[in-house]
Amino acid sequence: MKTIIIAEIGVNHGGDIETARRMITAAREAGADYVKFQTFKAENLVCRSARRAEYQERNCGGTESQFEMLRRLQLSSDNFVALAEECARQHVGFLSSPFDIESVGTLARFNMDYWKIPSGEITNLPFLEAIGAQRANVILSTGMSTINEVENAIRILENAGTNRKNIILLHCNTQYPTPPEDVNLLAMKALETLGCRSVGFSDHTVGTAVPAAAVALGATVIEKHFTLDKNAPGPDHRASADPEEFASMVRDIRIIEKALGSTRKQVTLSEGANVLVARKSIVAARGIRKGELLTAENLTTKRPGNGISPMLWHQIIGKHATRDFAPDEPISI
Repeated sequence: MKTIIIAEIGVNHGGDIETARRMITAAREAGADYVKFQTFKAENLVCRSARRAEYQERNCGGTESQFEMLRRLQLSSDNFVALAEECARQHVGFLSSPFDIESVGTLARFNMDYWKIPSGEITNLPFLEAIGAQRANVILSTGMSTINEVENAIRILENAGTNRKNIILLHCNTQYPTPPEDVNLLAMKALETLGCRSVGFSDHTVGTAVPAAAVALGATVIEKHFTLDKNAPGPDHRASADPEEFASMVRDIRIIEKALGSTRKQVTLSEGANVLVARKSIVAARGIRKGELLTAENLTTKRPGNGISPMLWHQIIGKHATRDFAPDEPISI
C-alpha cells in the first residue's frame, strides 16, 4: 500500500502568495503527494489578547500577539483559488486545514480529496459538525488528546454525516519540535482499535527517522512540515524539513513500503538461489568403506546443501554405508 505523503506548508509561506507557489513546486519535486496549507481568518480563530505558544515566542521573537502574528500570515480566499489552480497545473494534490467555520465554507468549493482537521479543533464541537456535514473523507490529527477525546470527535463527525470508515486518524505531538521521547509512536496501535479507515502520523520531530519508523509500524499517511529555509523567520520553520531532507524522507518511505512485504514467512525470489549455497548436507568426514557403520565420527555437515539435509542426521546415524564414500562426498542411502 502506498503511503500518502503530505508536505505541510502551513504558514511557512509567510503570507506571501509567490513564496507559496515556489513551495508547491519544491514540495512536488521532493516527492510529496499533497501540499497542505492552513485556511483561517485571525479574527475568527483567536482572541486579540491571546499569547503565542512557547515555541512561537522562541522562534518568532518580538512582542506581537498571536492574533497579530496570524493576521500577518493569513492568505485570502483568492489566494487559495490561485494555489489550488497551481497544484492542479503541477499535478500535486491540494489540501488546506480550516481553522474556523467560515473557512470550511471557503474550502468547500475546492472538492479536496480529504478534509484535514488540525489537533487544536478536536474538542471544537460546532467545527467538527461543520466538517462532518461535508460527508467526505477526513484526516483527523489527534495531538494533545486522549483516546476518549478522539472517540468523541469521531462520534460527532459520524452524527453529522461522515462515516467512520472515511476517517484517517493521525497520531501527533504538537510540540515544535517534538523530543523523541515524547513521540510515543506505539499510540498508533491504540488509534487502530477505534475502527476508522486507517492510522497515520503527523510529524513535528527533527529529521526523518521517526516518520520512517511510523510507516514501518503501519502509518498510511505521513504529514511533515515543509520549508524552503529552516532559518527563515516564522513559527514553524525550525521544525520543518527543507526540500533535500523531505526528498530523503520520501525515498526512505518508498523503500520501507517495498521492504514491509506481507505477514507470510517464505523464501523470496532473490534469496532462492542461496539455499543450496548457504545450507549444508551430510557428508563423509573421512573415507568410509561399504558396509561400515555411519557414526558421528565418520560423518559431518558441510556446504553445499544439495545432499541429505542435516535435519535427518539422527535417521542416518546407525545405518550402514551402501558403498564407499570419499572424504567430503555427500552421503546417500
